[in-house]
Order: sequence, then structure tokens, then C-alpha cells
Amino acid sequence: MNLTISGHHLEVTPALREYVLTKLDRVTRHFDQVVDVNVLLSVEKQKEKDRRQKAEVTLHVKGKDIFVETAHEDLYAAIDQLMDKLDRQVCRHKERTQAHHHESIKHHDLGADAIP
Repeated sequence: MNLTISGHHLEVTPALREYVLTKLDRVTRHFDQVVDVNVLLSVEKQKEKDRRQKAEVTLHVKGKDIFVETAHEDLYAAIDQLMDKLDRQVCRHKERTQAHHHESIKHHDLGADAIP
């Protein structure tokens, strides 16, 4: 898995990098076929009192790219929300890609409970 963590208008500290890695472990635990992960942490300075911390991730899995973004006043809270959203999307993608092969009812052995 290739992992890229970058910052826009902020420096990615080792503490931030470690925090993102620990949160990302939860996602990779649910779905291990992750090819590439790009995380972008940024600060938008619209107004001085209304600073928005933004976190976005692009997760490349076999056959699909999953993009999630969140914004919050606190960067760590934005990362938490981001990983929650990403985890839900990855679980949904995993459910869709799993084989749902069920035998039809007429191929099952009906047994003694069946009414002829």
C-alpha cells in the first residue's frame, strides 16, 4: 500500500502523521486490498476567526477510487470524521464486491418440513 500524507498551508508534523496512520489502520483492517492512499490536510483562511481545517482522502482500491472530505474547526476532529466516513464507504464497497452466490430454493434439499 502506497501512502502519501501532504499538507496545504500547514506543515505535517510527525504527531499528525502518526495520528493519521493509527486512524487508517481501522480502515485497512476491514479491507486489505487497498492499493494507494492520498491524504491531504489543509487550512482554509476565509476569515481569521473562521479558520476551517480540512481533511480529504483518496483511497484507490481494485476497480474503484473512493474520495472523502471533511472540514472542522479542529484538524484532529476533521481527521476523526474523515476516517469514520471512509470506513463506512470502504465497508459498503466491500459488501458490494463480495460474491453473493446463493443457490435457488429449488436446488435446496427441502427435507421433512416441506409440504408436497
